[in-house]
Amino acid sequence: METVKLHSVRPAAPLAASIGDSPSPAYLSYLQREKRKSALVLVSRLLLLVLFFGAWEIAARKKFVNPMLTSYPSALWPTFLDLAQNGNLGLHTWATFKATVIGFIASMVLGIAIAAGLWWSEFVYKVLDPFLVVANAMPKIAFVPIFYIWLGSEYSVYGMAVSIAMFVTILAAYEGFRAIDSNKLKLARTLGASRMQMLTKVVLPGSVPSLISALKMNIGLSLVGVIVGEFQSASEGLGFLIINGSQVFKLNIVMTAIAVLGVMSGVMYLAIARFEAATMRRYA
Repeated sequence: METVKLHSVRPAAPLAASIGDSPSPAYLSYLQREKRKSALVLVSRLLLLVLFFGAWEIAARKKFVNPMLTSYPSALWPTFLDLAQNGNLGLHTWATFKATVIGFIASMVLGIAIAAGLWWSEFVYKVLDPFLVVANAMPKIAFVPIFYIWLGSEYSVYGMAVSIAMFVTILAAYEGFRAIDSNKLKLARTLGASRMQMLTKVVLPGSVPSLISALKMNIGLSLVGVIVGEFQSASEGLGFLIINGSQVFKLNIVMTAIAVLGVMSGVMYLAIARFEAATMRRYA
């Protein structure tokens, strides 16, 4: 069965060319406005970041806040270099990143597979729907001791990442599946498509925006699950570094680990954003 691609309606930009191949003045003006907007957004982001760190540094230096409790940016760089030189920072960062990626992939695969099963059988969905809602609403941190006993100190981190992210993926993906136009499904059925062909040729491609949204939520939730797991049971990772630094009252280590977490979150978000841009161009 052939896949039918539907093109969504987007606000039209000025025509790229008026006569021949040369860009029209209106189109060139449009491109310049878009570049200025992008540059303004980037400069605003950098300025906000500079203001935040500047205010933090000044507040700690002037004792508006207790520097022993909050540290300050200029004190983080020597701590970062020290942790990087003795190898601890790379070890802990890699442990957290690896667990996050594994938990992210596992929760996405399991979540989409379960959502597809719920779409396949409405009876199963009606039976499991209240249990999924309750499971998603439960505070997952309560499962840390159970995962520690069941999976051990290393794998309980993965268990936490999957448990936090998977249920959101199931609900988001299933809602995307249900939002598919029923006329498309009727047309596919009329053309002789099987249930599996309808899922793979109509439902999954049509749910790409919902799945991308699930990706965005999932990567952050997976990181949260990993950090929570590392707080409780791990012997390595940025979460372990944070909890260990707080126990010995070394706030420079704590804030440095948090800063590295911020950078890691930003990198993963950018990766998902690039993937979204490439995917949406294909399915738009």
